[in-house]
Amino acid sequence: MSNYDLILSRNSFLLGVELRIFWSVAFLYGLSTLIFLFHILTRRASAGKAAQVLLSVAVVLQAGLILLRTFEAGRAPFQTLYESLSWFAWSASLTYLYISSKWESVYLPGIFVSALSMGACLYALLSRSPAVEPLSPALQSYWFEWHVILAFFSYAVFVVAASVEGAYLIIRPFIKRGSAGGYGLTEGNIEDFHASAFKLVIFGFPFLTFAIFSGAAWANEAWGRYWSWDPKETWSLITWTVFTLYLHSKATPGLKGAPASAFNMLGFVCMMMTFLGVNWLAKLLGIPSLHIYAV
Repeated sequence: MSNYDLILSRNSFLLGVELRIFWSVAFLYGLSTLIFLFHILTRRASAGKAAQVLLSVAVVLQAGLILLRTFEAGRAPFQTLYESLSWFAWSASLTYLYISSKWESVYLPGIFVSALSMGACLYALLSRSPAVEPLSPALQSYWFEWHVILAFFSYAVFVVAASVEGAYLIIRPFIKRGSAGGYGLTEGNIEDFHASAFKLVIFGFPFLTFAIFSGAAWANEAWGRYWSWDPKETWSLITWTVFTLYLHSKATPGLKGAPASAFNMLGFVCMMMTFLGVNWLAKLLGIPSLHIYAV
């Protein structure tokens, strides 16, 4: 067997192992989602804790998957959309687990995070090519890795912030009626729980800002201009603007309630549009974009 055949055989074996692990991770995210749902329906704290444990196992397993992918590719594991979806699911779930460790017996946001992570993994597995591809010229930049790491870190924080916001909006009316027992949230701690969404956005917002600036530096190095109103660039600016409005609304007495919550959820939608939606729209509508390679 030639050296070339040996390399192909090794790569094929590693890719097979990777896919088996990835499907196991997706299954664990899905099982965690179902158990989180069981917790919501039955109000059993033990179910919420079990779902959290499964989510933790999925995150540890996916960390190994990402390390394997890094070894396979010999580069940062987020060049293709297949890799980016895996990184997105892992970083969002890891961030949630870290933040949730500060809450006592509160598991409601977990169903949003685990379901989103499962969806990202299934999208990668069912519709994207797992092939390890060489870096395209546009991605061979010092700024590329910084841009992606900063962007995905902010995305992970915003996912958890939106999960907290969503859980708050759903459970708050039941708490007012005194019928929300079993979820770990009461009149005494619901506002502190809700405040964590604001703290998360404050923490994540500078990383989004730095991601946009590093993206501009990368664009200048790759294409000779800092800003070109490319669809993804435009939507990243829209996302930044919406979260700016959210932070402003939290400092404005008349907007601190429902309007601020709306801005937080809208910011999450815009973030997902920046990450995934704009690629689909640009390809579907034939809009010129320098980021179509990521579809």
